[in-house]
Amino acid sequence: MEHRIYPQPIQTISSPEPFARKSFTDAREAVAALKALYERNTAFLRDAFAQVAQDGESDRRFRAFYPEISLATGSYAQIDTRLAYGHVAAPGVYATTITRPDLFEDYLIDQLGLVIRNHGVPITISESETPIPLHFAFLQDTYVEGSIADRLKRPLRDLFDVPDLNATDDHIVNGTHEALPGEPLPLAPFTAQRVDYSLHRLSHYTATAPAHFQNFVLFTNYQFYIDEFCALAREMMAEGGNGYTSFVEPGNIITMAGETSPSASALARLPQMPAYHLTRDGHAGITMVNIGVGPSNAKTITDHVAVLRPHAWLMLGHCAGLRNTQALGDYVLAHAYVREDHVLDDDLPVWVPLPALAEVQVALQEAVAEITGLSGYELKRIMRTGTVATIDNRNWELREQRGPVQRLSQSRAIALDMESATIAANGFRFRVPYGTLLCVSDKPLHGELKLPGMATDFYKRQVSQHLKIGMRAVEKLAAMPPERLHSRKLRSFFETAFQ
Repeated sequence: MEHRIYPQPIQTISSPEPFARKSFTDAREAVAALKALYERNTAFLRDAFAQVAQDGESDRRFRAFYPEISLATGSYAQIDTRLAYGHVAAPGVYATTITRPDLFEDYLIDQLGLVIRNHGVPITISESETPIPLHFAFLQDTYVEGSIADRLKRPLRDLFDVPDLNATDDHIVNGTHEALPGEPLPLAPFTAQRVDYSLHRLSHYTATAPAHFQNFVLFTNYQFYIDEFCALAREMMAEGGNGYTSFVEPGNIITMAGETSPSASALARLPQMPAYHLTRDGHAGITMVNIGVGPSNAKTITDHVAVLRPHAWLMLGHCAGLRNTQALGDYVLAHAYVREDHVLDDDLPVWVPLPALAEVQVALQEAVAEITGLSGYELKRIMRTGTVATIDNRNWELREQRGPVQRLSQSRAIALDMESATIAANGFRFRVPYGTLLCVSDKPLHGELKLPGMATDFYKRQVSQHLKIGMRAVEKLAAMPPERLHSRKLRSFFETAFQ
């Protein structure tokens, strides 16, 4: 009988030199230290992998750790009670692991600056006890040959740390995290490994680098909106930008202001949820994502965009009008949601209400008035404010009608789709300001369905106007200070200091 010889367990662990803990009272200096530590530790892992790939073997395991931010405060802070974030709830020790401080530099400077100002205590930068998975140490767009694995005499996980999904969860942001005795309380809504996981998923789903995402995100469920967005963006670039600096398409194809971009994406095959970015300095521009159809996609993409901590996201798409008084092309401004999407039932129970956010609602209503030229009572002719129902069955009309129709009527719903409540619920869950403006494209309860010719005319006439409304609303939101936009309505009893 043939006996297989297994490699002996590795006893030696190789790591970078220990990093001495440092305290800072200047946010920029603290972030500079974070960047230096993160770059040193990820470079160590990349160099070790290159050597192992060349040799095919190693007598040691390689490990480097995420940077950590921590603070300790012994008293309650006297803060500006209008602020929704930038302070801890009670005396104690707080900490969070950090990844990609280069990507989050402005965000970290803002968050640390507020904490230092509000509590008057220094910030400590150190190494955490959480290893950096090798997969997350590679630079953007790094390509690793599959044949390397065949040359290794040991499994990769014998030599390097790999992603640990048991420690990659949403307990902090869901409000279900329970710190162990002696363990610091969370300082940020996401851990470093959770952020890294989503950054890699974003690249996969959207075919654009996370660095291109802007602080204001439009989601849509129709390609027509993307086509119009691309046409407008290319026109802006050709005219000098109109305040925007570049336009980024899937494949990270960048057209700078003043340049002419290609008429179509260079990718032979678009990703599952392609993203397009009309950029401004400070990430103050607009990202638009075609999420396709269904609550699963809506949850998936917002799960990952959330780690970038955007200032707001809005849903622009089509819906079924449920009232006989509505006409095709009318707008629906959601101020409440019926959640029958079910994809968030385990994370955000359906009994949790989703409040309408005044700043977002006002921006959307004002944008509709400005773009359509209507106001006051006349605006009511083309826009209704009310409850939107979101379901997980695209062909709900084919089921027995009494139950669904009765529930819709009792809820006072005026429109139905498959994504809006999911996006709003994840906005609530992740503390990202949210809003929904839909356009009525059919009225199935009244037998008013789009015929091919009607659909073509509808899209030509309505999509352009709807998109311009969404973009105008975003411009209004971008003009607000972030501390005003990030509402206290989205904060629970015990919150992290970072928004």
